[in-house]
Amino acid sequence: MGISDRIEAFITELLKDDTDEWLELKRNELASVFGCVPSQINYVISTRFNPEHGYIVESRRGGGGYLRIKQIKQEDGLIMQTITLTGNSIDEKTAKAYLSNLIKQNLIDEKCASVIMSGISDSVLTIPQPEKNTLRANIFKSMLAAASN
Repeated sequence: MGISDRIEAFITELLKDDTDEWLELKRNELASVFGCVPSQINYVISTRFNPEHGYIVESRRGGGGYLRIKQIKQEDGLIMQTITLTGNSIDEKTAKAYLSNLIKQNLIDEKCASVIMSGISDSVLTIPQPEKNTLRANIFKSMLAAASN
């Protein structure tokens, strides 16, 4: 098991045990526990604890800096949070990751996700960038809203 996997497993375990809404960690302290540089912690957080994987992360850098992580729960309105996180632009890869997370949370089924992907894939949206990602975001948000009813 690599260091990134160990850090992820450690944070995941803390999230399971945490009774508060947010898990707060000190980047430097966590780096010293694992004998790595703080940028390794940043890497794990940005690649494994992001909205696409069902997490919200707040970060503050500096001496008193911290990482706050919250797992988005079904009762938190994950579909509505996904719509909000999508913003005004989204690429195909990110949309697929969001849909995968919604399937894992049993908020949409694979057939629904497939229908959404068929309407927002690069092969269907044949307009140039950045308009493509803007149009994709609008369609994606509309379809998610319809799926949540």
